[in-house]
Amino acid sequence: MDRSDAIQLLNACIANEKMRQHCYAAEAVMRALARKLHQDEDRWGLAGLLHDLDVEKVNADLAVHGLETAKILEERGVDPEIVEAIVLHNEMASGRPRQSDFHFALAAGETVTGLITATALVYPDKKLASVKPKSVVKRMKEKNFAASVNRDIILECEKLGISLPEFVDLSLNAMQEISDQLGL
Repeated sequence: MDRSDAIQLLNACIANEKMRQHCYAAEAVMRALARKLHQDEDRWGLAGLLHDLDVEKVNADLAVHGLETAKILEERGVDPEIVEAIVLHNEMASGRPRQSDFHFALAAGETVTGLITATALVYPDKKLASVKPKSVVKRMKEKNFAASVNRDIILECEKLGISLPEFVDLSLNAMQEISDQLGL
């Protein structure tokens, strides 16, 4: 599946513009991680772009989220490693632990986008350009800030050999590069 087909599928499956923006943010972070870790940027980017295809269909039910996406992608012949990474970004539904760099990258990468977005939204201008990596790292320690963002999953960046400050910097820069598309 190429990116243009993936975008068509994304638009067909997800009506909520904010959710689509989250998927674009996850794609940008995954591409940046792929570059850093010398992986296939297109494959990792597709995983980020498509990881939440079923979120509206399953009403964000974590007991099944990701499994419907897997069916959709398998029917379209998407690379099984991409499908597996997408299923494992939600360990609750998969019942299996993440094991590879691809798995850890997608889980941490898509999760950190929520913390970065929430941080931008507390700034007066609500722009990613105003956010500093240090501010996002500081917000990691504030459990009541963006309380639904799982900090433990973000810390899986360390399993990739990337420290939290470096991971936040890389992720923030990736999101800043597409800030217009993200409305931030």
